[in-house]
Amino acid sequence: MAQQQQISLPAKLINGGIAGLVGVTCVFPIDLAKTRLQNQRSGQQLYRNMMDCLIKTVKSEGYFGMYRGAAVNLTLVTPEKAIKLAANDFFRQQLSNDVGKLTVFKEMLAGCCAGMCQVIVTTPMEMLKIQLQDAGRLVAQQRVMPSIVKTLKMGGTNAVLSRSYNTAPTPQVMRMSAIEITKQLLRTKGVAGLYRGLGATLMRDIPFSVVYFPLFAHLQQLGQHSSEDPSVPFCWSFMSGCLAGSIAAVAVSPCDVVKTRLQSLKKGPNEESYDGVVDCIRKILRKEGPRAFLKGASCRALVIAPLFGIAQVVYCVGVGEFLLGYTPYNIYSA
Repeated sequence: MAQQQQISLPAKLINGGIAGLVGVTCVFPIDLAKTRLQNQRSGQQLYRNMMDCLIKTVKSEGYFGMYRGAAVNLTLVTPEKAIKLAANDFFRQQLSNDVGKLTVFKEMLAGCCAGMCQVIVTTPMEMLKIQLQDAGRLVAQQRVMPSIVKTLKMGGTNAVLSRSYNTAPTPQVMRMSAIEITKQLLRTKGVAGLYRGLGATLMRDIPFSVVYFPLFAHLQQLGQHSSEDPSVPFCWSFMSGCLAGSIAAVAVSPCDVVKTRLQSLKKGPNEESYDGVVDCIRKILRKEGPRAFLKGASCRALVIAPLFGIAQVVYCVGVGEFLLGYTPYNIYSA
């Protein structure tokens, strides 16, 4: 068993990294729309929905505007996904009985431990990504009808900014880099600055993993050919990953809204700051109502579903094992 773990762990890390890179490349524009939808306040809507956000982003910032912050994600998603998936496998092995079976509680516990491990990378990755993704929204908000901003500051009637959004290109779009943001945070707040919103990230990722991994494992069992042949078609793994991912993503969407708000350093006109998770929840409830906690929920489901579907297919096919030159015989019978 020890030799099997030593051989398969590098393959698991490679599988997680490849799955993350492929998945992020495919769904990043939707993730950008999710961040911008979550950050806009009631009465100051620049975007009506996901498609409206993407269309306006392309018109005002160009095609590559949809990929703001992608470099950060592509750089850090490899260790993030590798840690998450490999940690879950590790804890499932440690918690399983002699015949390799797990109770539902132990499956949830393994997912919980995997979620706790991944935030080491997830928190700074999300922190930097959100600043880059939201920069275009802040610039657009500043140039959309300054008179409305003035009215809002004076306590006038709220206006839906999306109705008069100017989609013409502008030379004033902010150009920030992840390196500059990192240097500024380290200089002013130290390492803790990169881990702003850690509590909210844990509040999102631990329940997500608790829901996702046991649900995926049980869906995967439904696709087994027979008890004698436990193999599962890769298309079934993809669908299981998509379904489990979308359900888990929607379930923790309120936590994701709180995390996004807390990690956004720059605020637009009339946008309040938050002192912590409890303060953020209280202010959102009072000013925007319970529906605000579901902002971007559909976008998040569309991001997470293919992301984890792809991840499970990569695991099922064994891309990491192939790249390392291992065959199923070498891995499981060594």
